[in-house]
Amino acid sequence: MYIRPVIHGETIMIITRYCSINPEQVSVNKTILLKNPDSDKKNLLKTLYRHLYIQYPKFFKMDPLSKLAFLSAEILLRDMNVTTRYPSEEIGMILLNSTSSLETDEKHQESINDRGNYFPSPSVFVYTLPNIMAGEIAIRHKIKGENAVIIREKPDVQTIFQLVDELFSRKRVSCCIAGWVESYHDRLSSCLMLIENEEMAKTYIEPEEIIIFDPSNIERIFKEVLLDGRTDGKA
Repeated sequence: MYIRPVIHGETIMIITRYCSINPEQVSVNKTILLKNPDSDKKNLLKTLYRHLYIQYPKFFKMDPLSKLAFLSAEILLRDMNVTTRYPSEEIGMILLNSTSSLETDEKHQESINDRGNYFPSPSVFVYTLPNIMAGEIAIRHKIKGENAVIIREKPDVQTIFQLVDELFSRKRVSCCIAGWVESYHDRLSSCLMLIENEEMAKTYIEPEEIIIFDPSNIERIFKEVLLDGRTDGKA
């Protein structure tokens, strides 16, 4: 287990909001926004887009993984004004999933398998990298800080904590979006957290609402919001 020694006077990281999307419910912290939105992944994403009253035509061109990441970030950042409270260059992103962009990779492969009907689409090809979901979030919210998409078999608490802690301790970010975004055929599951330093969090969060960003709280949140409390990445 990775445990970084606490140094007196160092920045303490706080989870100021977390959100989750799965086929059973959409939630922010412990508040449910939608219950049983739709078991069909495509319908669920469309329903949620309309529920949030978003006007962003590019959304319909995205692949399912990017749509899920985009909607998760919309819920996480709504009314949080992060780009007015932090320089864009100091807002980072650490995202994990287990199947990378495999669903779109398969779709692209199908388009080039048939040499008699060879027509690979550039609009599909662009989503054959998993970090495009981070790019879509960055474009939408004008985020310019360091970001990474890491492939792990399951939601990896230690990896998330270690990477975010590293960014904060090296003062590469003052705010970070981190969590799990997984979409593969009928599988869909996300949990994102917004992490800020304690001094900023204290300006608008009540003391009893403060959640320290540490491995135990990350794991508790994953178990709380990922479907059936599983942390194996399947939904």
